[in-house]
Amino acid sequence: MNKKPKKKVILAFSGGLDTSFSLLWLKEKGYEVVTVTVDTGGFEKEELKVIGEKAMKLGVAKHFTVEAASEFYKKIVSYVIRGNLLRGSVYPLCVGPERIIQAAKVVEIARNEKADFIAHGSTGAGNDQVRFDTAIKVLAPEMKIITPIRELSITRDDEAKFLEKHGIKVDKTPKSYSVNRGILGTTTGGNETKNSWEAPPDNVYPVQPIEKTPDKPVELVIEFKNGLPQGLEQVINNKEQKTNYKKLSGLKILQQLNEIGAEYGIGKGIHLGTTILGIKGRVAFTASGISILIKAHQELEKLVLTGKELFWKEILCQAYGNMLHEAMYFDAVMRDIESFINSSQKRVAGLVRMKLFKGNIFVEGLKSDFSLMNKKVATYGEENNLWTGEEAAGFSKIYGLEAMLWNLTAKKRG
Repeated sequence: MNKKPKKKVILAFSGGLDTSFSLLWLKEKGYEVVTVTVDTGGFEKEELKVIGEKAMKLGVAKHFTVEAASEFYKKIVSYVIRGNLLRGSVYPLCVGPERIIQAAKVVEIARNEKADFIAHGSTGAGNDQVRFDTAIKVLAPEMKIITPIRELSITRDDEAKFLEKHGIKVDKTPKSYSVNRGILGTTTGGNETKNSWEAPPDNVYPVQPIEKTPDKPVELVIEFKNGLPQGLEQVINNKEQKTNYKKLSGLKILQQLNEIGAEYGIGKGIHLGTTILGIKGRVAFTASGISILIKAHQELEKLVLTGKELFWKEILCQAYGNMLHEAMYFDAVMRDIESFINSSQKRVAGLVRMKLFKGNIFVEGLKSDFSLMNKKVATYGEENNLWTGEEAAGFSKIYGLEAMLWNLTAKKRG
């Protein structure tokens, strides 16, 4: 008698407690499990090797490691930079947007493997469950989703006990903080972030504490084209003022700025906001490289874009950033806003000179062929070549006309 073939499930696998539990639980329920680890820039090569070995040790049918850092940069990070995306004016989204690309890659493999289900290890409390579910439902509406942790409402202690029963050793060292690391930044949650008053200690942030950073600033020059970094120069402070300019991919520049910024204590903060599920949440984050790039890009835009371009771009990009964070990446309006962003960046080209010092980012100079700050035609102050004093007086009189008329009618109304 022929055995009924097992149903195949593709599991998004990080190698942590939740996804390890999910793998064994799915196997126990009779599924053939295939694991997928998608590297969007947050893993070291050795980590990926260890994760793959762990998956095979736990008995998966197959394990896939997918490199997706370049795709993540092109589709997501580039818009974080060009959109100056800072949720709540402080938080550059960090690891949340990675779930879009990770889910998409998992769907690709699920289709190639002719799988019946897709599984992930998200809990029922956070934003990631919504991000994974939404992306999977958009890209593969025919796929059924299994979420063992969410469906069982299981505690981490019970997960550990389950693994131990299956002969899997679990690190019993108490974990005071949960850490998610990605190329955009690292998020850290712990007891202090569960209230609105306390702050985590310095040692939970993967950057140097301010008191241990160098006592001299580092000077950088970043070259932009079409709103994206394409060159990085570090000034070496000696008598000759030597530099080491390098033309690099945007991804490489971000990676290097993460390293430089960490040494100088850059990009550390705490974000308080409303989760997708509608509750207030707080998270500590470190985002060195992207914080530097956003600051540089934002100042360059002020030099080359008109006031109205800057005004409307800020409004649209705030909406774009919120939707990106809140799992609405696949809504059609996102492509419309991206078209606007792409158009606005054609003149965002030039050099930005900056200093990093004791956790601070200073933009000290800007240079662009598209600069609207042209002293040959107009200088802010007493002199200009574009109008006379009489013309300026006429403009000022007319400019306030509507407010004057409104004020007169207000007096009549009492």
